[in-house]
Amino acid sequence: MSGPYNGACFCGAVELRVTGNPNAMGYCHCRSCRSWSGGPVNAFTLWSPEAVEVTKGGEHVATYHKTDMSHRKFCRLCGGHLMAAHPPLNMIDVFAATIPGLSFVPQVHVNYAETVLPMRDGLPKLKDFPAEFGGSGEVVPE
Repeated sequence: MSGPYNGACFCGAVELRVTGNPNAMGYCHCRSCRSWSGGPVNAFTLWSPEAVEVTKGGEHVATYHKTDMSHRKFCRLCGGHLMAAHPPLNMIDVFAATIPGLSFVPQVHVNYAETVLPMRDGLPKLKDFPAEFGGSGEVVPE
């Protein structure tokens, strides 16, 4: 699996490209991601900032950040969600649904202590974040 992969917002005014391979893929169950995505879980793909490029409609990209951990980017025309920059991690989460050509191969569940949708898929379930990202690294049962 190696890019480039193209994606777009809901209306198509903003287009982006990711190149190479994501650093990680998985599911986030935190309340913030659930609220932002409008779903019970968020499918994430984490990329280094150099691998993510807005190729069209950059003037339509708006940012909202409730915390310094996540700068959520969306199209100001249609409201379509694009990605979330995570400055403390030096990574960008391009939402899996934004890049339909990428084969989503999840490796982990994060913030599983907050889940509202238990998923029994055999993947590791972390209480919060991996220790290297400032979390406890604690694995919880499915």
